[in-house]
Amino acid sequence: MTSAAAVDPGPAEIEAAPHDLLQAVAGETLRPAEVVRRLDEYIIGQHDAKRSVAIALRNRVRRRMLPEDMRNEVLPKNILMIGPTGVGKTEIARRVARLTESPFIKVEATKFTEVGYVGRDVESILRDLLEQTITELHEDRVAEVEPRARGLADARLVETLHEANERQRAARALPGETAPEAGQTAAEARRARARRRRLARRLATGALEDASVEIEVEEPFQPAFEGFTGTGLEEVGVSLSDFFSQLAPSRKRKKLMTIAEARDVLIDEETDRLIDMDRVYDDAIHLVEDSGVVFIDEVDKICGPASDRGPDVSGEGVQRDLLPILEGSTVHTRYGPVRTDHVLFIAAGAFTAARPSDLIPEFQGRFPIRVELKPLSKDDLVRILTEPGNALTRQYAALLGTEQVTLDFTPDGI
Repeated sequence: MTSAAAVDPGPAEIEAAPHDLLQAVAGETLRPAEVVRRLDEYIIGQHDAKRSVAIALRNRVRRRMLPEDMRNEVLPKNILMIGPTGVGKTEIARRVARLTESPFIKVEATKFTEVGYVGRDVESILRDLLEQTITELHEDRVAEVEPRARGLADARLVETLHEANERQRAARALPGETAPEAGQTAAEARRARARRRRLARRLATGALEDASVEIEVEEPFQPAFEGFTGTGLEEVGVSLSDFFSQLAPSRKRKKLMTIAEARDVLIDEETDRLIDMDRVYDDAIHLVEDSGVVFIDEVDKICGPASDRGPDVSGEGVQRDLLPILEGSTVHTRYGPVRTDHVLFIAAGAFTAARPSDLIPEFQGRFPIRVELKPLSKDDLVRILTEPGNALTRQYAALLGTEQVTLDFTPDGI
C-alpha cells in the first residue's frame, strides 16, 4: 500500500519556476476536492463525473511541474461522459474550464455530418479554439495597457488642441507682429508650455468633452472580395486578406469629432501600438496546447449498430477524422502550428439509440475514462431550483427586484 503526501512548491521553487509553472501555481492550485466543492455550488449531484474532470485538470497542473523530458511523455486521459440530456455534462466541463481559466470550446459532432459526406473540417475545432483564446488574451492585454494608452491619447489630444490654438493665434496676429511659431523666444516657449498645461487640466476635468477637434485616424484595410467557403478552404480567404493588407499601405485621413470620440479612437490606436500581437499569438498557442479543453457533444449521433445497408459511412468518417487530433497531431492555423498532444478532449452523448461500444474501436481507445451520469430525480429538480448560485428562483427574484417587487417561493410552490 502506498501513500502520497500533498506537497506544494515552496517560495524559492516558485520564484525559480518558469513562466508556465508560475501560472500553474498561481492560478490553478485547486485540489480536486476543492474543484468538486466549487462545482457543487452550481451543479447538483453527478459526483463521479465532477471528480473525474477535476482529477484530469489537476493532472495537467502536475504535468507542468515535471521536468521537460518527463512532461512531454505525460498525455491527458480523455473522458467520455454518458448520460441523458440535461443532467449537466456540458455544464461540468464548462465550469471546470472557467474555474481553472483554461481555453474551452464546445462543438457538436453532428456539425461535421450536416452536409452528408462532406462535413466541416474537424481541424476547424482547434482553429476556433485558438481564435477564441487570442480574443480573450488580447482583451486581457488591453486591460493591462489601457491606463498607459489613455495617458498617451490625452497627450496627443493636448498637442492637437495646442497646435490648433497656435494656428488661430498666428492667423489673428497683426502684420507687424511675429507669429508664435516663428523663432520662439524663451518667454514665448514658457507661455506655450503654460498653455499646454492649462489645456491638460481642462481636459482632465472633462471641461472639453463636447469641443470639436480634427484628428488624423488610420483606416483598416478592407478587402474587395469575399472569403472562400467549403471544406478545407476556411483559412484561404482570411490568409489572402492578411496578405493584401500587408501589401497595401495604411490609409490616414482627418476627421472632425468631439474630444470624447477622439479619445476613444486614439486610445485604440495607442493600445494597438503597445500590444505585441505576435507575442499574443505565441502565448495563445502555448495556452491552447498546454491547457485547452475541447468538449465534443452528441458523439452518440455519429455512431450506430451495423445494419443490412452497411455501416454509417458519414458517422464513421467523422470518427476517423477526429482520431488524428485525439491522439496528437499538428493543426496548421493562420497564426502558426498547434499541437494537440496535450489538449484534453471530453466527449459526451445520451447513447439512447446507440451504445458506446458502437463507436469504432480506435475512437473508444482515445477515451480511457468513462463516466455515467445519473438521470435527475424529483428531489434533484427541487435542489436545482433552490440550491445553486444561479438557480432559476434566484434569477426571477433578482429580475423582479429591479421593479421593487419582492418575490418569495414557498416549498409547495417549488
